[in-house]
Amino acid sequence: MEERSKRRKAQRSKKRTRKTLLSVSAVLGTCLIAGAVYAGTLYFKAERALDRISASGTAPAETAGPASPVPGASADAEAAEEKDENKPLTFLLAGVDNRSGSGGTLNTDVLMPVVYEPVTRKLSILSIPRDLKITSSEIGSHKANYYYAYYYAHNKDEDLSKTKEFYGSILQMDIEHMILINFAAFSSIVDELGGLDINVPMDMRYVDNADGTNINLKKGMQHLSGKEALDFVRYRKSNRGTAESSDFSRNERQQEVLNLILNKLDSVSGIAKWGEIIDILGDNIRTDISKDQLKSWILNYNSMKPGSSELLTLESEWKSPYAYANEADLVEKLQNLRTPLGLPALDTQELLRDFGITE
Repeated sequence: MEERSKRRKAQRSKKRTRKTLLSVSAVLGTCLIAGAVYAGTLYFKAERALDRISASGTAPAETAGPASPVPGASADAEAAEEKDENKPLTFLLAGVDNRSGSGGTLNTDVLMPVVYEPVTRKLSILSIPRDLKITSSEIGSHKANYYYAYYYAHNKDEDLSKTKEFYGSILQMDIEHMILINFAAFSSIVDELGGLDINVPMDMRYVDNADGTNINLKKGMQHLSGKEALDFVRYRKSNRGTAESSDFSRNERQQEVLNLILNKLDSVSGIAKWGEIIDILGDNIRTDISKDQLKSWILNYNSMKPGSSELLTLESEWKSPYAYANEADLVEKLQNLRTPLGLPALDTQELLRDFGITE
C-alpha cells in the first residue's frame, strides 16, 4: 500500500515536471517566435528605410564594401585592397530646418565636414558656424548655411553632389559623401524614446516669428520633449534678456544630447523602439552613399564604430551681417582636419579669400 502511494506521488511529480517543462518551452518558443518576427520586421523596415535614405544602385568601385577574396589573387592586389580599406573616409554632415513654420528655406543650421580614420577609428569633426561668411566666385558672398539651399533650389537632383563639391573646394579636400538630416528626425526620435533628462545650464529664451522658433527653457534639471531638446542644442542668442551661448558651448550640448540618445537606444526600452526609430530615420535622412555601402558599414559596425572623436570649433567674430573666421584658428583647425588625408599644404591665400577674410 505504501509502495503504491509512493509510485503515485512519483507519477504526479513527473507530470508536474513535464507540465512545467512544457510551459517553459512554450514561453521560450513564443519569445523566440516573437523575437524572430520582430527581427524580421526590423530587417524589412531597415531595407525600406535604406531604399529611401541612400543613393540607388550598387556602390561604385571606389566606395564599395570589401570584396570577396578572389582565388589566385596576387599579393599586390590584396595589399591594394587592404590599403583601400584603411583609407580615411570623408563626409559632409548637414542639418536642415524644414519645419512648417520655417518657410521651407532648407538653410543648413548644422554644417560639419567629417574625417574618419578606419585604422585608429578616430572621428574628426569640424563645426562651421552657420553665419560664417563664405565667398564664391560663381554665387557671391553668403552665410555658410545658404549654399545647400541654393543648390537645392536650382537642381534637386544635384543638390548633394554640388554642395559637397562646393565645400570640398573651399576646404581644399575631397569630400566623398554628404549626409543630410532634417531636424524633424531629431525631435521625433527624442519623443519616441520618451524625452531626455537634461540639466539646462542657464535660462534660454529666443523668439523668431518669421521661422516659428520659440525657445523658452529654464535653468536646472528637467525632462525635455523632442522640441525642447532641439531648442536646447540650437540655442545661441537671445532677444528676451537671457544670456547668450557661444558656438563652443552649443557644440558641447550637442555632444551631451547625442550621448543621451545613444544610451537610451542601448537600453531595453530603447531597443523596443528600434522599429519606430528606423522609420523616422528613413523619412528624414538623405545621402549619396549607396544602399550596399550603408549595409556593409552597418554589418561591420562593431569594428567601425569610433573609438575616439575630436570636435574642432572655429573661432569667429560677429560683424553684421556675417561672422568672420579667425585667420590663424581657421588655418590650424583645417590643417588638423586634413592631416589624415595626406594632402598638400593649404593654399592659405585662396583659403582666406574664400572665407571672406581678405579680398
